Amino acid sequence: MINKYTLDNGLRIVAEKIDYVKSASIGIWVKVGSNNEDNDTNGLSHFIEHMLFKGTENRKANKIAEDIDNIGGQINAFTSKEYTCFYVKVLDENINDAVDVLSDMFFNSLFQQEEIEKEISVVIEEIKMYEDSPEDVVHDKITEIVFDKSPMAYSILGTEKNLRTFNTKKVIDFMRKNYSPYNTVMAIAGNFDEENFIELIKDKFEHWQNENASLIYMDGEYERKIIGVNKELEQLHMCIGNKTIGRHDPYYYPLLVLNNIFGGTMSSRIFQEVREKKGLVYSIYSFVSNYTNSGIFSIYAGMSYDQVEDALRTIFKEMTSMKNGNITLEEFNRAKQQIKGNYILGLESTSSRMSSIGRRELIYDEVVYPEDIIKSINDVKYEDVLKITNDLFDINKLSITYTGNLNKHKDLDDKINKILGEDYES
Repeated sequence: MINKYTLDNGLRIVAEKIDYVKSASIGIWVKVGSNNEDNDTNGLSHFIEHMLFKGTENRKANKIAEDIDNIGGQINAFTSKEYTCFYVKVLDENINDAVDVLSDMFFNSLFQQEEIEKEISVVIEEIKMYEDSPEDVVHDKITEIVFDKSPMAYSILGTEKNLRTFNTKKVIDFMRKNYSPYNTVMAIAGNFDEENFIELIKDKFEHWQNENASLIYMDGEYERKIIGVNKELEQLHMCIGNKTIGRHDPYYYPLLVLNNIFGGTMSSRIFQEVREKKGLVYSIYSFVSNYTNSGIFSIYAGMSYDQVEDALRTIFKEMTSMKNGNITLEEFNRAKQQIKGNYILGLESTSSRMSSIGRRELIYDEVVYPEDIIKSINDVKYEDVLKITNDLFDINKLSITYTGNLNKHKDLDDKINKILGEDYES
């Protein structure tokens, strides 16, 4: 049973009791991510996530870590385009201690300028780490294209230029403007006394008063582009992408089935055709990232420079084949079973259960049970998958980003454009 409560200040609590475990996962979910930023504040959501671990009025940074380690728990946080989450997983006997640490970080962080300067250096190193990952580079570039002229195109990490402008006032002002009980959810899953937990959250959070944060979702203006990034690499790394639907679209689950068939697993079309049968790549897969009102469908592949043409042609031929209705019932049914299996296996831990109920309440204002998800997957019709395939696999609308040694291979743009212009219907 998943229960929902709302405090007088607007903070929502979602709780799922799981009697047979001896742990609980607790998360504070705030509807603030890079989509709430502008040119000057880009990267602040993620930076604040870091700063909440850097010391409070009651605990130094090392004391936060020690207090969680002393009770055998795990604490962490992450930022996305649409939300930030601070979470902890502990034994059921240590829930009070865990909430005390989380609430202390949330309300009493000091944001000292000295610590801000140190953390700026840390995040700059994080940015450099991502820039050294060609897979991340092409993923970021395809996101920039799909959500062009929208905050959704911003990097979650921000830029080095922006980071160097961050100070105590900027951090505190951003939190006051964007952090509100009205756009925050406290989620718990595991073994706990529900009545005691609600009273605990009231004690720690009910004093929080802030006006409803004004969160505006801005979608991007998608226009097909081909962008190359020069890096001296042994392989060419590529993303092929198209804009797609949001999480509440009626074709969301058919899209998941399509992705599974096309490139979501080792039995998928492009894995079998491009890697297993032709040996053109080592890594290849497709994936979908769905947000409130839109999303990205993308294919990633890493290949030798002399394999680019064969790999692209094979991918486009498989797209065209599926677009023309060449999807077997065996593929269709297997995909649905795999999605159901992955979903249920993903709910085997209290952390994933807490994440599921917290994120869904925060972003979609709804409580959904696993059996509802399974029903939605089961209800996907073969014709629905064909419909979304026909909409998505329009080669004339595909954008491509790639990174590799462009100085040595100057003709890549010409090759890609040539392949895009070929006839795959015959």
